[in-house]
This record gives sequence, C-alpha cells and structure tokens, in this order.
Amino acid sequence: MSTADFTQRMSPDDLISLMKAKREMEDIGIAMKTLNKVGGSIETGLKRIPSKQQQWLQSKVNETLLLLVKSNLATMQKGNIFKKPSSATYKALVTSTGALSGVFGSATGLGTAVFTSELIISTKFIMRSIMDIARSEGEDLYDPETQMACLQVFALGGDSKDDDGLETSYYTTRYVMDSAVKNATSYITKNGISGLNKLLAGSSNPLLKLISSIASRFTIQVSEKFVAQAVPLIGAAGGGSINFMFIHHFQKMARAHFTIRRLERKYGQNTVKQKYIEVAVKK
Repeated sequence: MSTADFTQRMSPDDLISLMKAKREMEDIGIAMKTLNKVGGSIETGLKRIPSKQQQWLQSKVNETLLLLVKSNLATMQKGNIFKKPSSATYKALVTSTGALSGVFGSATGLGTAVFTSELIISTKFIMRSIMDIARSEGEDLYDPETQMACLQVFALGGDSKDDDGLETSYYTTRYVMDSAVKNATSYITKNGISGLNKLLAGSSNPLLKLISSIASRFTIQVSEKFVAQAVPLIGAAGGGSINFMFIHHFQKMARAHFTIRRLERKYGQNTVKQKYIEVAVKK
C-alpha cells in the first residue's frame, strides 16, 4: 500500500490525531530529560544509584504496580462506576503528594519511608488519570485487555534516559511486550476476577510476569525521581514540581497510546503502524 493510498483511507481528522500522537511520543524528553538534569545536578554523590538501592527501588515499584492491579480488578469485580476527574485534578493531587515528599527528601530514613508511601499514592492517581484518558478514547475499562493496556503506559519511554531515539521505540516496546500483555489478558479472562488472591498467586503466572516486566522499565523514571529528591533541601516546591513533570509525562504517553489504539481499531494495526513510521511531524 502506498502512502498516498493510505492517506486517502484515513480521514483528515484521524491523520492529524496520529501526527499529534507521534509528536507526543517524540516530546518525551521535554519533561523527563528535565527531571534527569535535576537529578544529575544535585551534588550528593548519588550520580549513580547503588546496586542495592536500585534493587530496593525495583522491588517497591513492583509492589506498587501490583497494588494498583489489585485495586483496579477489585473495582471491576464490584461493578463500581469509574469516576472521571479531569487531568488537571490529577495533576494537582500528584503535585501535592510530591510536595510533602520533597520536604523530607528521599535519602534519609524518614524520607525513604515518605517516598515509598508517596510513590504508591501518586502512582495510583497517575493510573486513574491514564484510565480516564483511555475511556475518553473509547476503551472499555471493564475489559481486562484495556486494564493491561493502561498498565503498559508505565513502560513507555523507559528504555534509557540517554537514548535519543526514544520517540521511535513506541512500537518496539509494544512488540516486545505484546506477548506478555496477551498472556496476562487471557489469564485474567480464563480465571475471572472473583478470586483475586488466587488470580495473583504464584510467582510464574502471566499477570505477575507482565507486572514485573513493566516495573523494570518504570523503575528507570522512578530512579530519576528518587535521585532528584535525594536531599531535603529540594523542598516542597521542588518535590511538587518533580511530581508535576512525572504525571505530565505519563498523561502524554497515555493520550498518544490510546489515540493510536483507537485508530488501530478503525484502520487496523499494521496500517496505522506503517503510517506512524512514515508520517513526519514538526519538532
């Protein structure tokens, strides 16, 4: 199929939406590279997080994502209605939790405890914002596959903080995780959500494997956040600003991700992928 034929098939509005989604992906660096610079500019000797501390962060991120999945599946089980606060509301909530964490820093004993609690709370709000965006693009939040797609947003833009080609990694990331997402979705569909403990039991089930895979990528952003908040001197304003950049990044990823998924439902994944690669956007 030629580019001209493809363009004719896609409506002007949809073509604009795809271009905007790709631009969102290419703008990853604006917020997150700023966070990298903040973390790298702090003279604390924490230019690189020690291996032991990195493992601790990985563990906390994995636990946080697991808690989110439990919470979301429990909500689905009860048949509760998902409320829809605005993206601005979520930004305010996440920024305020970061302000508290920034007062204590993340390197001290008390600061580490506060950081852990704040990570759980802020990530939950970020997830709710992601779900809100997913629904606005026509996703069914009671569909396990949609829940897994929401979780997948935390893996976007997480290859490497030094990778200048992150904007081209969207479909690569999805391809790498596609099998894990499908297996986790099938596992939930097959086993149901009535018994959450059974659903999340065992270390080798597909759902836990997906969570672990996403956590390994999400930890990269969390590590930058941890370093940037390593000293109490950053203060409430700094902690709030860091969290604002954090949620802004994932809201952008979610908007792009679910816009692309909406177009894929309409035109087919291969067609949209081809145009995504071909289309040029202004930087």
